[in-house]
Amino acid sequence: MRERRAEDRLLCAELVEVIWDNNSGREQRKVANLEDISPNGICLQTERAITVGSSVTVRCRQGEFTGTVRYCLFRGIGYFVGIQFTGGVKWCTQEYEPEHLLDPQLPVREPRPQPARAARGLRLVQ
Repeated sequence: MRERRAEDRLLCAELVEVIWDNNSGREQRKVANLEDISPNGICLQTERAITVGSSVTVRCRQGEFTGTVRYCLFRGIGYFVGIQFTGGVKWCTQEYEPEHLLDPQLPVREPRPQPARAARGLRLVQ
């Protein structure tokens, strides 16, 4: 499948609240996982489908974003919902940085070896 995104997305993981109208006038609220983020939008993993074109609010620990659903695809473990920010909003790390954030374009660093530690309440016997 050809990539259609205008900018790179950063992978992330953080629980957020997503709020939308289910077209019956009743507001829906669910917890979702923030999967990736870019200056113009985000992708959420949800347990329920959200209709394309729906207006949504996404609340995170540092505020909230509003946007419009551009796609909603079921992929085995849930729905992946692409949201484009509205109102001229652009995401930047100075305003909000997800708890876990990874740029897949950057090389992966080897982890530093950690010294062996005793389990809590136990001693290492040599």
